[in-house]
Amino acid sequence: MTRLQPTAVYVHIPFCPSKCGYCDFNSFAMSGDIVERTARAIEAEIRRSPHAGTPAKTIFFGGGTPTFIPADSLAAILHAVLEVHPPIEGCEITSEANPGTVDSEKFKRMRIAGFNRLSIGAQSFHDDELLRLDRVHSAKETRSAVCAARDAGFENINLDLMFALPEHSRSRWRRSLESAIELDPAHLSLYCLTLEPNTRFAKLAQRGELMLPSEDEQVTFFEDASCIAEAAGYRQYEISNYARPGFECRHNLCYWRCEEYIAYGPGAVQRVGNARWTHIKHPVAYCDAVEHGADLACERETLSEAQLRLERIMLGIRTTEGLRADDCDVNREGAEKCEAKGWIAIEDGRIALTAMGRNFCNQVALELC
Repeated sequence: MTRLQPTAVYVHIPFCPSKCGYCDFNSFAMSGDIVERTARAIEAEIRRSPHAGTPAKTIFFGGGTPTFIPADSLAAILHAVLEVHPPIEGCEITSEANPGTVDSEKFKRMRIAGFNRLSIGAQSFHDDELLRLDRVHSAKETRSAVCAARDAGFENINLDLMFALPEHSRSRWRRSLESAIELDPAHLSLYCLTLEPNTRFAKLAQRGELMLPSEDEQVTFFEDASCIAEAAGYRQYEISNYARPGFECRHNLCYWRCEEYIAYGPGAVQRVGNARWTHIKHPVAYCDAVEHGADLACERETLSEAQLRLERIMLGIRTTEGLRADDCDVNREGAEKCEAKGWIAIEDGRIALTAMGRNFCNQVALELC
């Protein structure tokens, strides 16, 4: 019998309390019967999966806001995943969480269901910035959410923060970061706000109504993030991610190492072998397709070896461990050029970004290709 290799499993919950102005994820500010109907459809999709029996080494519920739906629905979906994809020992099981959609009781029920890691979307510790970002929570609620998570038995907690916000100052960014560190999470994800096409923020910027920090200021924010986080004992293991020793996000490492992943839910994307496909995105259309046994894919592509190589380089170079030159067949001339600029270090055949190179990650990836 062929042994099935453990894989990463992703579940997409597409609902949010509101649509943030910067967000281009597949999320919908919907409520009512469609929420429960979608939860039932996701469970049904999982139970009829063609990949049933493939063990899960990581499970990640993302969105949207998974904690927007009832705890019973989250538990039922996770139970289906655990039955269809038997978890390996020590399987990392994460749910994203919005501080405005959780309480002690919900976290306790999630912990009992089997979740063992939380990623809490703090984004900022300044209430005026949260309002500007269209977030539905306050800084106080973030602090309360972390306390509630610990009371429920969660030790592995990530906090998401964003920098280079509209009219952001360096001092306010540093205070937000220091406030997050005071809560002593196991992991920090520190992202630069980017303007995505067709978002409200992008339209405001096009009209000159959104003042964002310059590129030089963004670099300063990024350098502050690295300095403050590492001084507090967090190791930067990917461009935007920092962890206490042993608390690196294993699910996201699967993506950065260009490994396969199985996915469920509206808008979820999966890759198995060289085949990648995207689920129907709108919850109503997705539910209709599941309920009628129809094809759930709205986009399909077959990746060539050249495309997979490009992704291995672009994702792998983001990590502190870097990538092996031979494994990715990197452009030697491009590597030498980046090394001469001080952007990468090459040691024992492994290529990794330098501190300076982290500011030029995309350029490095293109040179290596």
